[in-house]
Amino acid sequence: MFDAISQKFQDIRRRIFSSGCLTEKNIQEGLEEIRTALLEADVNYKVVQDFIETVKQKAVGEEVIKSISPGQQIVKIVSDELTALMGPTDTSIRFSDKKFTIIMMAGLQGSGKTTTCAKLAKYLQEKGHKPLLVAADIQRPAAIEQLKILGEAIGVTVFADAKSSPPQICQNSLPFAEKQGCDVIILDTAGRLHIDQELMEELRTIQKKVSPHNIFLVCDAMTGQDAVNSAKEFNAQLELDGVILTKLDGDARGGAALSIRAVTGKPIKFIGVGEKLERLEEFHPDRMASRILGMGDVVSLVERAETFISQEKAEKMQQKILEASFSLEDFLDQLQMLKKMGSFQDLLGMLPGEFGSMLKGAEIDDNQIAHVEAIIYSMTSEERQSPDMIDGRRRVRIGKGSGTSIQEVNMLIKQFREMRNMMRNLGKMGGLGGMMGKLMPGMGGGGRRLHMARKIRKK
Repeated sequence: MFDAISQKFQDIRRRIFSSGCLTEKNIQEGLEEIRTALLEADVNYKVVQDFIETVKQKAVGEEVIKSISPGQQIVKIVSDELTALMGPTDTSIRFSDKKFTIIMMAGLQGSGKTTTCAKLAKYLQEKGHKPLLVAADIQRPAAIEQLKILGEAIGVTVFADAKSSPPQICQNSLPFAEKQGCDVIILDTAGRLHIDQELMEELRTIQKKVSPHNIFLVCDAMTGQDAVNSAKEFNAQLELDGVILTKLDGDARGGAALSIRAVTGKPIKFIGVGEKLERLEEFHPDRMASRILGMGDVVSLVERAETFISQEKAEKMQQKILEASFSLEDFLDQLQMLKKMGSFQDLLGMLPGEFGSMLKGAEIDDNQIAHVEAIIYSMTSEERQSPDMIDGRRRVRIGKGSGTSIQEVNMLIKQFREMRNMMRNLGKMGGLGGMMGKLMPGMGGGGRRLHMARKIRKK
């Protein structure tokens, strides 16, 4: 996520703002490079101009230049302004105190609107609500069937009626929702390849007939300024309550995320960061700014870990690592949990400082992970517990059984030994707690970090 712009910001910070002595000249040089980085990231030109001017006014002054750590002061100013540009945080949904809350989802074709409807339904379901999905997109032939499949996957009822018009479908869904005891109705409206009068007229008719409490626009973050322009036009005609950015995990530039709030005045409510239906996250501008500047996002990382890793299990794992009894069976278990948390590249991007930067460029893909899993699954239980017993003959058998080569088996065993030794040494030096505490709750002070993360989340 935002790899390109993040790398450039880190480079600028390291080359220019890490100096112990800053002047107006090198501050100006740094700001010019930031301007270029933002424009290359497809951030709206007017937004870039205003951003640079604001940072310049705050950065070029005696208080900053003559401070003990001027570089850190400027990085903080840039971080604060990035946060302000995308914020403030607003993940609220306007709930009705009557029978049910209606959420109308709009967006162009290809933005991921139908999948996002299901993700939002799952998000609300986990918050204790009973949502109903309404298939009001009859333009795209597969949309209704897609929503039914997604609804079945998460256990949410889907209302569909291909013979009626979209406004009528939405209106008919209301009494159906009441009979079903649903308290939230999510309308999956039709999209087009572009904004046209017919599309907007249909959406306005739906709005008039059902009076939605929330109108969210779904935008593909990877389309950059096209997403910003469509958000601006939709907002002009519908008065949006917020935006949901999809495919943010594949967006290396960040132009849409950095521009939408400033251009439309509407908050980014949620972000889609993967294909899985649980991969809809609340949008936090301060955390995103931290990631863009290469400072990680430990709070979000802990939140994800909290969902999949119990504190008790994490503490047991830490003890195994410290006692050097961490086995390939344990490693496989950890691999499975990490896969549930999201893509490895995304998780590495949440690690702070140079440690995160160093690992972020690592080449990790699904095929590599699948090979590792296949190799471990081809071992006996005894071999997983005691990798040192795996001799040449066993390695040949494991390679054949996993469909990999003996070289890959050798590499995995070698890297596992090195990792185990590194973790054991870090534990002896007291460094393991800091590192693992950031990765998993309950490990090396992770319980304390988890408590802090919860406090930050409530603010």
